[in-house]
Amino acid sequence: MSKTTIGSLHATTDGAVYWIVAQNEARLNAYTRAMWEALPDLVRKAEQDPAVRVIVLTGAGEKAFSAGADISEFAANRTGADARSYDAINHAAFECLANARKPTIAMIHGYCFGGGCELAICCDLRIGSDVSLYSVPAAKLSLGYNPRWIRPMLGVMSAARVKEMLYTGRRYPAGEALQMGLLNRITTASELRQTTLEIAMEIAANAPLSIAAAKASVDEMTRHPENPDFTRLDELVGACFTSDDYAEGQRAFLEKRKPVFRGR
Repeated sequence: MSKTTIGSLHATTDGAVYWIVAQNEARLNAYTRAMWEALPDLVRKAEQDPAVRVIVLTGAGEKAFSAGADISEFAANRTGADARSYDAINHAAFECLANARKPTIAMIHGYCFGGGCELAICCDLRIGSDVSLYSVPAAKLSLGYNPRWIRPMLGVMSAARVKEMLYTGRRYPAGEALQMGLLNRITTASELRQTTLEIAMEIAANAPLSIAAAKASVDEMTRHPENPDFTRLDELVGACFTSDDYAEGQRAFLEKRKPVFRGR
């Protein structure tokens, strides 16, 4: 097991799973500027580690996944010209998750608000506890919500639901978030980590090249539905059929054993 700490973000590699944990419990794991800046570096570190198959993003303790951006920094970072610079840092963090080459899971307990909710939305899957709450309260703070951040929201919810969430700024309980499409699954708070780990390990046991091709296809057709790059997607699919893992999958089936995929 290896550990990396950058600011208040702690990353731990545990077998095939790379955990990124926001450690700012006193402020409900709100992201400081330093944390926003650190996230892309940690995601890249996970992508470069061949042993890592799944990235899990979460928050320390049980009260919050993340309450969003640390409002105590707004006076210094989100006024005048500084606001655009801060937005750019936020955007880089969201993009690193949305474009991660490896599967990403948000493990959500408690509050999942604002930029924290956007981080969760930028992950591939979202597993929430039954007491988790979700909100994007930009309208309650008179914050203009960057249109680039609405695209990931439209990838998991209908346009009508996204409008409702942004217009009202209300708090949605886990059951309603599941119904909206915001969550993939709900579990009890006590079972949240185990459920998330089971899903992560189920993914990790499968062929990385197949998962990478599927992830790229879904993302490409969601983002560019009118003109997806089928040439690139076909190349990724073709690479599966010429891989060692494809041969291993066939051998394992015939030998009635679990395959051991190596991502090549």
